This record gives sequence, structure tokens and C-alpha cells, in this order.
Amino acid sequence: MYSDDSSSTLTEKLNLGCGQYPKDGFFNIDGDSNAKADQVVDLSEFPYDLPGSHFELVEADHLFEHLDNQIKVMGEIHRILKPGGILHMRVPHFSRGFTHWDHKRGFDVSYPLYFQKNFTGGYTGIDFDIQKVKLCWFAQPYLKKETLSPVQYFLGSALGQIFDFFGNLSPYACSRIWCFWVGGFEEVEFVFKKPEN
Repeated sequence: MYSDDSSSTLTEKLNLGCGQYPKDGFFNIDGDSNAKADQVVDLSEFPYDLPGSHFELVEADHLFEHLDNQIKVMGEIHRILKPGGILHMRVPHFSRGFTHWDHKRGFDVSYPLYFQKNFTGGYTGIDFDIQKVKLCWFAQPYLKKETLSPVQYFLGSALGQIFDFFGNLSPYACSRIWCFWVGGFEEVEFVFKKPEN
């Protein structure tokens, strides 16, 4: 759908897998025809109908856990990002990652290792520099407001701030040991940067 000529009018921010939550100022795409998307794209068909080296920011909120081949998706994101572009993704932490019927996997804080050349244990061939890793105990508050009472929402939010503070002092230690003591973390957030060269 996008030729090199038409890509100049395409925003440089992409919301990949927008679902029912499109973002202002972003080009919103999703594989579901019922989503509130600017364009429906089959996220299992590669390459995506999007221009290469175009986007400065790609956001993917709770998308990757639904995908069959998330490494190919990472490759596509690498292709469409400009050098120096940012991928901001949120995914379920493995300690609570399978609470939705369509989740195929949970994620761990070690996920970024697979995009670093010096990782001999499973480098994917896709280069990303990790900028941020953050655990979140009380994730997706926009959904919680729809399902919890105001008291439950307040208590969950307050506990989440406490658990997040201590968990993010050392996400690796938390992910391996004490996340289970607090019922698991709902989300792990990653910010990746495509290398400049």
C-alpha cells in the first residue's frame, strides 16, 4: 500500500498491534479487522507493507505474547526503524504471562540478550541496544479501571508502586527469586534502540 513516494506523508511513529487503543499522533496498525486501526496488517506475513528505515518510534503494548514468530517481528521492526530509532515494548512477565487464553509465551528480563552480538547463547542476528528494562506489578491500568472497584484499583495501584520500586532495584534478582513472593509481575517493559550503523 505504501510506495516510496507516499511514505513521506506517513507519520514516523507506529503503534504496532493497537487493538482497541489507538494512540494519537501514531500510525496504528493491527492484524484484527475489528481493531481501531488505521491499517489492518497480517502480522504473521513478512515483510510488512511498511517502508524501510522510516519510523523513529515503534510501540508495541502487549502484542508479542500473541505472536507465533516474535523473532521475525523483531526483524521487521529493525527493518522499518530508522538508525537510532526506538522500539518501546511491554509484554507479560513469565511469572504471570499466561493469564490470557491467547498468550503463547511470557517474557523474562533476559530477552534483550538475544539481540546483542556478544551473546553466544542465542544471538538472533538482529542488533538492538537495550536502553531500559522495567518490571511492573500492576500493569495496564486502563483495563483495570474497567474491571475493578475504585477501592481495589487504589489498593492495587498503591501495592504496585511499592513492589515496582523494590523489584526494579535489581530486575534480574527479582525475576529469579522474589517476584513469586508477590504473586508474580504482570509486565516487563523494554526500550530498545536500533544502532546508528
